[in-house]
Amino acid sequence: MIGNRGFQYTHNWFLFVLAVVGLCIVTAPCNALEPHEILVVANKNAARSVGLAKYYMKKRNIPQTNLVELWITDKEWCSRQDYEERAIYKVRKHLKEKDPNNQIRCLVTMYGVPLKVKPPEMTNEERKQVGDLRKRRESLNNRIKALGDSQKERAKKLRKELKTVEKRITVLTRRDQRASFDSELALVLRDDYPLSGWIPNPFFMGFKNEKLSREDILLVSRLDGPSDKIVKRIIDDSIETEKTGLAGSAYFDARWERPTKSQNPKPKIDYAFYDRSIYLAAGLVAKNEIMTVVVNDKSELFKPGECPNAALYCGWYSLAKYVPAFSWQKGAVGYHIASAECSTLRSKNSQVWCKRMLEEGVAATIGPTSEPYVQAFPIPEFFLVCSLMDG
Repeated sequence: MIGNRGFQYTHNWFLFVLAVVGLCIVTAPCNALEPHEILVVANKNAARSVGLAKYYMKKRNIPQTNLVELWITDKEWCSRQDYEERAIYKVRKHLKEKDPNNQIRCLVTMYGVPLKVKPPEMTNEERKQVGDLRKRRESLNNRIKALGDSQKERAKKLRKELKTVEKRITVLTRRDQRASFDSELALVLRDDYPLSGWIPNPFFMGFKNEKLSREDILLVSRLDGPSDKIVKRIIDDSIETEKTGLAGSAYFDARWERPTKSQNPKPKIDYAFYDRSIYLAAGLVAKNEIMTVVVNDKSELFKPGECPNAALYCGWYSLAKYVPAFSWQKGAVGYHIASAECSTLRSKNSQVWCKRMLEEGVAATIGPTSEPYVQAFPIPEFFLVCSLMDG
């Protein structure tokens, strides 16, 4: 399975944990998932969701008892109340009654299950306060714009006040409590975690987290896409690729030239760190002779048509604007590092990378449902190479 060793955080602030879209691959010789260890979550209120779940379970020999059928909205957003009452309650109840020995290690959310969870509702008083604060914010912005160059100190004070207003709006609207449905579901075994802020992932290499242990987290993957036909194709392509092997070329798209040893970034999570990680991932794939490697070290992305026979892709940055550079091999994996690339899988005209890569033929991809900031993305050399070597 494409696991979560590359995720630094398990709970999200602005959806910090990324929603995985793809198939649980269960044939790796080590760290493999057995069929009885997978619990499938489908939505009875969404056409084809339960049918696809049963098709997947039959193909993977997952026991039919390992199916939870929710009755929840078929839209991409669900309310926090519906998540707690119609989703999390049902999954917890199933785990308690049907899995007393804690054998379930992975949850698979199906096509038709909501993608995102809204923040808790505001009270009427909070709505009034937010309205007043937004008027204050507009007034401050206008005053700052009107100040000349000779009034820098006054502008500085107003910006400080504006920042305070913005923070208060965030608190009242609970904007930092929006969530990826899947990242919330990863914490289904816990009911007392904060909805705001990050929780370090105890599975991430090097992290020690006293607030959360590995026993608190389940792996979560998602079988989803723009249509039920695409989801069925993902299932079939992945199973066939496991039999024949993933073949083709690996494309790595860095933003800058590879740094020299003296230029290598210090252990700081920033853009340079991730760019170097792309080079390291490319080097590891080449060293282990997994497949042919092509690295683009120019600031521009691969151009349309430049990446034939693509089996693996990792690169950045074209925000919500997919570049058709690839002809995807069966079973291909694509990972584009950019904000909100999994903000929708259904909007017809959207060009976000997760949606478009699935439409064009990848079997597995990963992306954030909103703004995660770079430090929450999986580190390429950990996430991609470990996934490939595991199977």
